[in-house]
Amino acid sequence: MTVRKAWIVATAAVGAGMGFVMVLVVGVYLVAGNLAGGIGGGSVGLAKGAVPAAYQSLVQKWGNLCDAINPALLAAQLYQESGFNPNAKSPAQAQGIAQFIPGTWATHGVDGDGDGVRDVWNPNDAIPSAASYDCELASYVKNAPGNATENMLAAYNAGAYAVIKYGGVPPYAETRNYVKTITTLAKSFAAPVTRVDPSKQAAGAITYAQKKLGTLYLWGGNGTADQGGRFDCSGLTKASYDSVGVTLPRVANDQYNAGPHPKRDELLPGDLVFFSDDLTNSRAIRHVGIYVGGGYMIDAPRPGAVIRFDPIDTPDYFGATRVTEDGAKALPTSV
Repeated sequence: MTVRKAWIVATAAVGAGMGFVMVLVVGVYLVAGNLAGGIGGGSVGLAKGAVPAAYQSLVQKWGNLCDAINPALLAAQLYQESGFNPNAKSPAQAQGIAQFIPGTWATHGVDGDGDGVRDVWNPNDAIPSAASYDCELASYVKNAPGNATENMLAAYNAGAYAVIKYGGVPPYAETRNYVKTITTLAKSFAAPVTRVDPSKQAAGAITYAQKKLGTLYLWGGNGTADQGGRFDCSGLTKASYDSVGVTLPRVANDQYNAGPHPKRDELLPGDLVFFSDDLTNSRAIRHVGIYVGGGYMIDAPRPGAVIRFDPIDTPDYFGATRVTEDGAKALPTSV
């Protein structure tokens, strides 16, 4: 579910699909067990629509400011900080899309658009400032052993002195978690350059969703007893992955960032598939289902309908996400 109205789709035959899904479930287990390798590395291309169109060119440009960052990493930081909200303000007075506190902005804010004003609320200044600050931190710790990007992120979290003192990422749980979170989250903003690994939990998620076929839709439904075991679209996908130990965010547009994004012709059963009226902005996603193969998904489509099989090849098909445990854990609890 998002704050937008649920997507209305055409009905597909459920009865004929039951055996079809069981075959696919077995196939997912086999695929997950036999394919090896990861998503590859080194890509700095942004995944389709992952960054709102208004900021994509800025992130792409400034994400290449120095070797320690790339556009996907910069996007991950902005998403983690504010969910790409230029008006975000935290209780600690962090401000804007990059969440600079006033003291840090006074020292590190730059006039990114050359209008003579450094405005923390203007993404044209704040996004270049975030990249510039990252690169400045990277320069402080450039002689520290280890990975330059991880050292930069550690300096962002714990300070450059700690990185220099410990000769790399310091042994602070918070800092190590921050480094892992951002580097993992970056994978959901990068356009994969090789085949994406199948999800180990995909078959179980499909099995759960399959058992809910025929259940009446409920807006805001999480499948709880007081709701009669009913779901909306993202409630169903969340519960399906909860059943295999992977905790997804509640709304569809946040679920999009739970892993890398396979192309349409690379989809595997268990991938989440997303739909939107704005194909340039993942924050506008309003519907999600679980892909089962053959061009079909299981989804909870709309009020008055039941959980069913529906085709995915529609004009509002946005893209897909191959959920990973680390990807789900890296997502902020609120953006």
